[in-house]
Amino acid sequence: MSSDDASPSLYLSAAGTPADYTEGLYRLYFEIRDADGAAERIIRDFLGAERVGQMCRLTYGFEIELPIQCVPDLVRLLVNSNIAIYQVVRYARVAGSWS
Repeated sequence: MSSDDASPSLYLSAAGTPADYTEGLYRLYFEIRDADGAAERIIRDFLGAERVGQMCRLTYGFEIELPIQCVPDLVRLLVNSNIAIYQVVRYARVAGSWS
């Protein structure tokens, strides 16, 4: 079955899909190795001073809140800095917006 055949259409239901261009936030887990703090600096810079308080450092990564459309941008920044990403997990939509 293709995504166009799904009911409702996956493209019409924008919650958590690549078609979600809203400012709505999702709680995400980035599993990465951050031995020297480079990943944390990149994530902090990406989030900005007003959102960095929502970041939670865990043993093997970070939990942060982002619009789903920002995930590829942050992944690109991490990979371009030679930081391995082992998984990205989207939890649930949370209150608030990126703007």
